[in-house]
Amino acid sequence: MSEPKELLAEPLTLRCGAILPNRLAKAALSEQLGDRRNRPTPELAELYRTWSRGGAGTLITGNVMVDPTALGEPRNVAIPGEPDPAEFKSWARSADGTETGLWVQLNHPGRQSPRFLSRQPVAPSAVPFGDRGIRSVFATPRALTGDEIEAIIERFGVAARTVVEAGFTGVQIHGAHGYLVSQFLSPLTNQRTDGWGGDARRRRRFLLEVVARVRAEVGDAVPIAVKLNSADFQRGGFSEEESLAVVRELGEAGIDLLEVSGGTYEKAAMMGSGRASTVSREAYFLDYAAKARQITDVALMVTGGFTSPGGMADALRSGALDVIGLGRPLIVDPALPGRLLRGEDARAERKAPKTGLSLADSLLEIQWHTQQMHRVAAGKPVDRRLGAVRTLVRAGVADPLNAFRRVRG
Repeated sequence: MSEPKELLAEPLTLRCGAILPNRLAKAALSEQLGDRRNRPTPELAELYRTWSRGGAGTLITGNVMVDPTALGEPRNVAIPGEPDPAEFKSWARSADGTETGLWVQLNHPGRQSPRFLSRQPVAPSAVPFGDRGIRSVFATPRALTGDEIEAIIERFGVAARTVVEAGFTGVQIHGAHGYLVSQFLSPLTNQRTDGWGGDARRRRRFLLEVVARVRAEVGDAVPIAVKLNSADFQRGGFSEEESLAVVRELGEAGIDLLEVSGGTYEKAAMMGSGRASTVSREAYFLDYAAKARQITDVALMVTGGFTSPGGMADALRSGALDVIGLGRPLIVDPALPGRLLRGEDARAERKAPKTGLSLADSLLEIQWHTQQMHRVAAGKPVDRRLGAVRTLVRAGVADPLNAFRRVRG
């Protein structure tokens, strides 16, 4: 039987012909390191320079928004209407001198743009969040017109062309976690009855047209990935059955990599929930990936829950996935991939404070990791002292909007 380090170090050839040098990838994390005009900063390039030297074969950026008027958080990087690829070249070159591929995650928040950034966000339908606390953070969206939908699809294409011209080696379309693509897929948030909704086939039209537009802009040799929810875990929402149908059509549409995730802001499975059976095997979405493997030959990436080299190797041996996604553990230990590839007994940690209160814990989890990411971007070591962020407990419980501002801004 192959050793874990041998399995993790094996290259992977994607359908487009691009080769991933190993099976470890940094999953997208929201860096919040753009400047006040939402352009990349030197700190962002330094962060990715550090990660690229950590050994992962692929790095996927977080939340590059395709419209600067539609932001998910302050200091998101965003692609302007008339973009200049030169503004992104320093970031794209941060992996120079390594074999690591640097991909950009493209996103549009839809209704998940907080009130202090957007008084009236847009979405497939004018559906507010059901949770009262979350509604205090996000305003009720306005339904997009058909022309606006077409314009957003075009923005995805322009954004993809821009970052590839700047030197990034791949793109990922964010279709999970309740952002705009995910909103189109879900019957809870897409209540349209026109060509963009009304049944499962029309609900997935937006995603498929975004994929087609991006492919037309970047050509056949550039890898295109999609991040997709296995389900949104809400009654009446985007189901596993519908998700698998989307997987089948994405394969037919010619994507190269599918990253499996799950949940939304209201049901945050991506923050660490999962069945006991999948948690015991370390990967939150491994059962779903095994089902997806039966219907597509697209390379599959699973992110969430991996902790040990043995667990990662077992997942690869199962054949259910091809790439191990690591997110917050690479904030705690940017050099983790290299240690795994050398066969060291390294464990993926995502240590953060816990309060026993779900809202407060989620806020603390985000804030602590964001703080540490910014330390790495500034050339500083991770600070494992956790007390400084405990004040967010009171803010999170007493005033969710204020807490969100402090966490995100």
